[in-house]
Amino acid sequence: MKIVIMGCGRVGAMLAGRLSDAGHDISIVDLTASAFRRLPEGFAGTQIVGNGVDQDTLREAGIEQADAFVAVTQGDNRNVMAAQVAMHLFDVERAVARIYDPERQKIYTELGLRTVSPTVILSDRLFDAVVDP
Repeated sequence: MKIVIMGCGRVGAMLAGRLSDAGHDISIVDLTASAFRRLPEGFAGTQIVGNGVDQDTLREAGIEQADAFVAVTQGDNRNVMAAQVAMHLFDVERAVARIYDPERQKIYTELGLRTVSPTVILSDRLFDAVVDP
């Protein structure tokens, strides 16, 4: 699969490495070149410095051939906007946005956007760790 990832923080870098190791064609976009130092050794994908909401940057990353798009920056608004751009302007069927705010995640999910909320996931895991024997 061709996958474009916006955000090369810890999650984006780890995801990019795992997908690259699995044989996928990965492009990762970040605002700063220094973010790419988080990528694992041997990362075989493409690194693009730019704004992942910008259409020209997304084209450079190969969004027009992408099977999936993942937005994992620290900003919920940027992630939602970029995922919508990928879906609606570039017809990427699998666009996923990380959204920290559980209430906003619920709303965007109801509107048809694929979302993941680390807040909900971590809360569930911690609950299980505390309550389950």
